[in-house]
Amino acid sequence: MMRFEPAGAEALLLVLADQPDAQLPPRIALLAERIRTELGEVLTDLVPGWTSLLLHYDLMRTDHLQLAERLKPMLERWLAEPYVAEAGRLHELPIWYGGEDLGEVARLCQLSIAQVIELHTAVEYRVGAIGFAPGFAYLAELDARLALPRRATPRTAVPAGSLAIAERQTAIYPQSSPGGWHLIGSCPWPLFDVTQTPPCPLALGDRVRFRSIAERDFVGEGGRL
Repeated sequence: MMRFEPAGAEALLLVLADQPDAQLPPRIALLAERIRTELGEVLTDLVPGWTSLLLHYDLMRTDHLQLAERLKPMLERWLAEPYVAEAGRLHELPIWYGGEDLGEVARLCQLSIAQVIELHTAVEYRVGAIGFAPGFAYLAELDARLALPRRATPRTAVPAGSLAIAERQTAIYPQSSPGGWHLIGSCPWPLFDVTQTPPCPLALGDRVRFRSIAERDFVGEGGRL
């Protein structure tokens, strides 16, 4: 059920659904653009999620009650209008499946390493949210046979380009950062570059497929999407 939730002194969380679905992320992206166009003068940032939209606002210009009142007619229109799903851009990313946790993932899932790779590359994933770190795209939905909880002890530093899984999601760490997901591979392509426009080649609603490459080909695959 849709609801407004204060999120600190200068933010409002707009919860749009209780459960994610494939069409929701691109619809939220569309809503975010409309809100940015109509209310941009009072906003400082918009952060889409799987089922929500976080609005950061200028406390000198509005508060969460005033902002919620301005949002209500926009949300009514957004809910009422028919939505025609767009395919989204398709990105095929090369992956060397040699991650530090690949063997452990296979053991925990009672699969062979070859089966883990086969299941992971068989799915076309959808970008449902971008967050945690710049360019960190959450991709769903991971095959249920590969679903594992996050690591009990997170790593203090995960190498940039690491492909990881947790629960029913997969993602590539665009920069070196702490992380608690299971590392199963590496991508040689940069997924966040501040010198490029846009800095992140993946956008909400885009589709992603992974292509397995050999270790010897990993260095030669450098480039940008």
